[in-house]
Amino acid sequence: MNDQAQSLRDLMMVQSQKDGRVRTTKVITVTSGKGGVGKSNFTLNFALTLQTRGYKVLVFDADIGLANIDVLMGISPKFNLYHLLKREKTIWEIIHKGYHDLEFIAGGSGFSDLLRLSEQELEYFAQQVSELNGHVDFIIFDTGAGLSKETLKFILAAQETIVVTTPEPTSITDAYAIIKMVHNMDYQVPFRLVVNRVTDDKEGKYTADKISLVAKRFLQLEIPTLGYVPDDIQVSKAVKKQVPFTIAFPNSLASKSIHELADHFINGQNVSENQEVSGVKGFLSKMIKLLK
Repeated sequence: MNDQAQSLRDLMMVQSQKDGRVRTTKVITVTSGKGGVGKSNFTLNFALTLQTRGYKVLVFDADIGLANIDVLMGISPKFNLYHLLKREKTIWEIIHKGYHDLEFIAGGSGFSDLLRLSEQELEYFAQQVSELNGHVDFIIFDTGAGLSKETLKFILAAQETIVVTTPEPTSITDAYAIIKMVHNMDYQVPFRLVVNRVTDDKEGKYTADKISLVAKRFLQLEIPTLGYVPDDIQVSKAVKKQVPFTIAFPNSLASKSIHELADHFINGQNVSENQEVSGVKGFLSKMIKLLK
């Protein structure tokens, strides 16, 4: 298995020349401690906002059984990860386009199959996914809520994890529980917080401080805050219309907050990141180890 893992790493591309510049793909996981906090809606609109700033993004719906990125856009994709794993389609054939030409891969039963891949199937999966390196600036995995074994693998393999929470006490507790469990496994995962459905920035800051202060005190861990998104009636209207709220209601408070949050995210990117563990190469290397 070690020889196989090394051969897979050798297959992974480090960088490629796209659009006249060298593009290194960064892999990000978006997760939450519990369901119903608006994680997928945040992921979709965050990705769309990055697209409007000239970045190329691919959203990978990794929510097993409850995949809904396509539903939020009112799109019915013909193919998903299942068709890739069964070698019925290539990675390029399961990529669909949504608003602003946002690329996405629909979830479904394929991710549970990923946990039971043979060595040959794992090699094929790695070969296919490695082709995405350099194709986009960001791959964003929208994981399932809670710390399932599937979600954990994506958190541990990604370069950064955004934890979405709300001001509700149970949401705060569950968000901290994810951070604590991953930290206690001795994995150095950079976390950032997004507080969704806040009444105002004061409530957002109070919520984020609760988590970050406890993490600093008991885990000696710094958890920066990426931003806050207000509880906006336009968001639920957009969901019913199956149109992302940043497109359906671009002047809404929630849309403005997502744009500010995206700018904060872009300004905080570390361009000197260690290339050995970055991009799709690093993600697949870690994922291979976790799947053993």
